[in-house]
Amino acid sequence: MNYQEIYDKCVKWKQTHLLAYYDELDDTAKQALLAQIEETDFSVLNSIGNKETAAHKEKITPLAAMELSEIEECAERFMQIGVDALRQGKVGAVLLAGGMGTRLGSDAPKGVYDIGLTRPVYIFQRLIENLMDVVKLVGTWIPLYVMTSDKNHEATVSFLKEHAYFGYDADSIFFFKQEMAPASDYEGKIFLEKKNKLSTSPNGNGGWFVSLDRAGLLDYIHTHGVAYLNVFAVDNVLQRIADPKFIGAVIEKDVAVGAKVVRKNAPDEKVGVMCLADGKPSIVEYYELTDELMNTKDANGNPAYNFGVILNYLFRVADLERMMSKKLPLHIVEKKIPYIDADGREVRPEQPNGYKYEQLVLDMIHELGTCLPYEVVRSYEFAPIKNATGVDSVESARLLCKQNGIEL
Repeated sequence: MNYQEIYDKCVKWKQTHLLAYYDELDDTAKQALLAQIEETDFSVLNSIGNKETAAHKEKITPLAAMELSEIEECAERFMQIGVDALRQGKVGAVLLAGGMGTRLGSDAPKGVYDIGLTRPVYIFQRLIENLMDVVKLVGTWIPLYVMTSDKNHEATVSFLKEHAYFGYDADSIFFFKQEMAPASDYEGKIFLEKKNKLSTSPNGNGGWFVSLDRAGLLDYIHTHGVAYLNVFAVDNVLQRIADPKFIGAVIEKDVAVGAKVVRKNAPDEKVGVMCLADGKPSIVEYYELTDELMNTKDANGNPAYNFGVILNYLFRVADLERMMSKKLPLHIVEKKIPYIDADGREVRPEQPNGYKYEQLVLDMIHELGTCLPYEVVRSYEFAPIKNATGVDSVESARLLCKQNGIEL
């Protein structure tokens, strides 16, 4: 698009303020601004008018998980099914690594954070070492797709290359950037982060498959016969990736998605829990759990909403592709969004001042229709790093690594 076409787009969406500093910019900065406006999907702003509708709560009922006792009974069979699928190249892994280490006091990508005590041990390193356990078991490399963001792509790629991918096969690692969504004030006016840059943020953990497709990686997946994608978060250093038993259970049960879950350590623990929403699998966030839901019991007298998700899912690719024709709901989240004001001065608000727009993986699961919650041992597979200290922190993750015999 040329300047006039970009201007016309801004007029249509009432965003002409984005070009307020255009004449002050050099040619490179001008082109960067025009390109970003061209690429940005302004239609997300329409969701502001539907904010109350989007927040509508469906009828929540329990969804039973496959518990450890049943998994143990079927372990040998699940393991064989999973190993066969891995050796046939039917499984890929997708690492969601678009975030920064801000809450850990770092300006670098979260995955480069060092949790070591006597030697450097990076979050990325721990995850790759976990995946290497399976590579050694099955005797073949598993394709690893690493989702970055605009904010951390170059730093992530450089870091992993500098560390020789911690022993992983470089030809089996593929990088792609997460799609970005604009951030706006409450009236839908998009903020400028700089005079030549819109304020944007990653489009949520439900945007990973669209981002992978737009990066051209779906063609590779088709060519190489990858039928399942194990999606996992960067911040859990005990994450078991491409777990053969998990894969085997999902394949045998013939579901569109499997979700690893752990037993909650308290009724009000801050984790989303598996449920049925209007009869279809979904996740109810911890802040949406009413006292009534928290106190609901199953047929055995145990808490009915007792299994928290750990952001480790196994999706069937064919079902994901069928879902792509449908638009996932947008979730509107109030945030503190830095911006430049009408005088070009940077403002860092102390209170929420606008909206970010996200798609969430819970909506992917809900749309797919069939899901297997699969229980794992909490102390063996769940050590999230969200804070520097306290609950779900670097400190707690170090203790759990030590309990699992991992040298830090």
